[in-house]
Amino acid sequence: MQRALMQFFKPENYFEVREALIQAGRADLIGGCEGLIAGQPPKEAIKARRRQANAAANADHYHTVPNPRQNKGYRPGRVSQTPTPETRPRTEGERLVTTDFRPSSGTSS
Repeated sequence: MQRALMQFFKPENYFEVREALIQAGRADLIGGCEGLIAGQPPKEAIKARRRQANAAANADHYHTVPNPRQNKGYRPGRVSQTPTPETRPRTEGERLVTTDFRPSSGTSS
């Protein structure tokens, strides 16, 4: 309270100074020509209060997904999602057997 009253000239401390003056019973020093602080808060005081509120909200709040997917990948259930013989994982020793015939480039008939 004392620190706020000593730094009444800083716009960021407007709300603290106002509360301190009200607690001290000196609401007559708020606003008017003879007032210690203005009747309406300055823009800097409002910005400082928003910064403090956002910092407090961001510190203890985070977004979560209630039921995250269990590694289903992109667009599960689609025909293109099922692995083809060329792309499915193989066990050790298993080879890829192709059924299409590709003539070698070195022979000509």
